[in-house]
Amino acid sequence: MNITILTYGSRGDVQPFLPLSLGLMKRGHRVVLAAPLRFKSLIEQYGITFALLAGDPEALSRRLNDAGYNYLKMIRGLMNHAVNIGADVMRQTEEACKDANLIIHTFAHAAGAHTLAREKNIPDIHIQTFPMFAPTGDYPNIAMPNFGLGALNYFSHIVSSKLNWFTSRIGFEQVRRKAGLPKRKLFWPFDDNPPRHRTPILCAWSPSILPASSDWYPRVHVTGYFFFPLDVAYSPPNELDLFLKSGKPPVCISFGSMVNKDAEQINTVVCESLKKTNNRGIILSGWGGVKNRSSNDLLYLESIPHHWLLPRCKMIIHHGGAGTTAAGLRSGIPNIVVPFTADQPFWGNRVHEVGAGPRPILVRSLSVDKLVQAIAEAESDAVLKRAHFIGQNMRGEDGVENAIALIESYASAFKYY
Repeated sequence: MNITILTYGSRGDVQPFLPLSLGLMKRGHRVVLAAPLRFKSLIEQYGITFALLAGDPEALSRRLNDAGYNYLKMIRGLMNHAVNIGADVMRQTEEACKDANLIIHTFAHAAGAHTLAREKNIPDIHIQTFPMFAPTGDYPNIAMPNFGLGALNYFSHIVSSKLNWFTSRIGFEQVRRKAGLPKRKLFWPFDDNPPRHRTPILCAWSPSILPASSDWYPRVHVTGYFFFPLDVAYSPPNELDLFLKSGKPPVCISFGSMVNKDAEQINTVVCESLKKTNNRGIILSGWGGVKNRSSNDLLYLESIPHHWLLPRCKMIIHHGGAGTTAAGLRSGIPNIVVPFTADQPFWGNRVHEVGAGPRPILVRSLSVDKLVQAIAEAESDAVLKRAHFIGQNMRGEDGVENAIALIESYASAFKYY
């Protein structure tokens, strides 16, 4: 098959599709991976065909950080970003999919990619790294509190889905008029539109952190995370190698793609907390931009592959992004989650509920006292044992192979009309 994968966002929104693309290519499929320009070299270094999507995801990160935990502000930020780049992304998406006979899409592309697949009369599959568009009473929509009642939790998913569908149509109409594009009927992938079935949803996370729900509709599957094999070779920079060899295992701090106006203050809290708990730290600055001088007990780096670094650390403090949560849990070390926005509080709560870390600390509430207390809890025998157990389970899963089997099965069963 000729498969086009459409994704958008931070490194965590792109990284899972690298091992998936390679797995599909190994099966003889041709893969095009469409993403923002800043990921071009990352994608091409694995021999995967890259297709450009307009816009800077760092700007989107700023919008989401400004929205904080306000769901409506998040939606507005996403919509404004999408409208600004919409016409370019539409053209680029059609170009990326011109030879496709299967389209795989993520959250930001759900309505547009599904509509394109219908127009081309080809199958489409939705892959998500956080739970959306599959209502359940087991937990609420990712941006809402747990209401304690299954019916209310279920209703929160319905409301979220309807709101996303509404904003997709409004946003498309704004883009269409602005760019002078012809009228076009949009379709929602997760409604019944006979004779076409609902689009299958593959949930790219581990059942150890979030199992499948019994009240999901058919065609929704938990595959496991999409990881590279653990034996992928990596040579660390000399400064990192020397730092790791010079003392006890450090705490890793990684806030990834989060761009926060209080980054310096957050950094100060982290450093003071490490000092008070007598811990060394490796601080991965990511897009946050904090690049202070390293010392005997602190090492600042922009980024290091999590699969290599985290097993050499004693714990990780992170923002709760889906990709970093996956890497932290897989490494078998305790996770302390400091959520900034979007789905991060949800994953922080899941980490705590499965016993792999303390309760999450919202970034607006972060303090030295709270982080010191969280570090002490993360070092407890109960958390250490539970984190180790979950890591073992996850390292035995093969999300990529599970996903490929489902992708091929759905594609072969697709009926052309």
